[in-house]
Amino acid sequence: MPASSTACATVDVLEVEDLSADAVRKFLAVIEEERGCSVATRNQRLSAIHALAHFIGERSPEHLMWCGEVQSVPFKRTGKNPLTYLEKAEIDALLASPDPYTQQGRKDHALLLFLYNSGARASEAAGVKISDLDGDNRRGGAVRLCGKGAKTRLCPLWPRTMTVLAPLIAGRPQDSLVFLNRYGAPVTRFGIHTLVERHAKQARESVPSLAKKRVSPHTIRHTTATHLLRAGVDINTIRAWLGHVSIDTTNVYAEVDLEMKAKALAACDTGGKGQEKKMWRKNPRVMEFLRSL
Repeated sequence: MPASSTACATVDVLEVEDLSADAVRKFLAVIEEERGCSVATRNQRLSAIHALAHFIGERSPEHLMWCGEVQSVPFKRTGKNPLTYLEKAEIDALLASPDPYTQQGRKDHALLLFLYNSGARASEAAGVKISDLDGDNRRGGAVRLCGKGAKTRLCPLWPRTMTVLAPLIAGRPQDSLVFLNRYGAPVTRFGIHTLVERHAKQARESVPSLAKKRVSPHTIRHTTATHLLRAGVDINTIRAWLGHVSIDTTNVYAEVDLEMKAKALAACDTGGKGQEKKMWRKNPRVMEFLRSL
């Protein structure tokens, strides 16, 4: 909170009433106008303040009026940003970025390919154990992923993915984590995020369109879903593949795919010569049948 709104009081001596609705409004104005934060960030901060007010109101009835005043500070409406996904040439450039002639490059490539194949979240990929993998590099395989709410799901893996994973898991105990960093320690979701950003930056040299996109592990997850949709996989299968609880979450991919929208638009194109529609009135057999009724 801005120092002026609390008379320069330190946190340990603040009273509940110091956090007035006016102080909250001033704070929100500061983070937007002076710090340059987005409306989404502003709403996140306000949500935390509302939660604090609700907590205090439940346990301190004498502050119920204060609680109502603070919770009456409204959120700002903001539009949803479109999902970022990679086109085929862009994901191919990203996968080709690691150096195949170094051990670290091969490990990075295996992780990137695994993310694209499985659509796993960074935290899910970091937690994959060797015992979670099943199959071989001829027939392909599957991986057991533990997602949000400790829910598990199986995702198929290409033979190509099993091939690049094989050197990573050879001779290691089944309870070991598959992906390790350069120091031999388990990779973290933050490490995966850094790895993806680093190789995306390198891939921009060959595919300049990547410079306009913020590429993260979740971008690869969006890419997997979009490409599955383009390949004709039904939306409910994609929901299970990604581990979404509600199909409404998965439906967003049908809305953002420009290629599928372009195909739909082409089907409605009235500019070219279309096939002449057969009118039922011109069909003698249909007319004869109708007269007999």
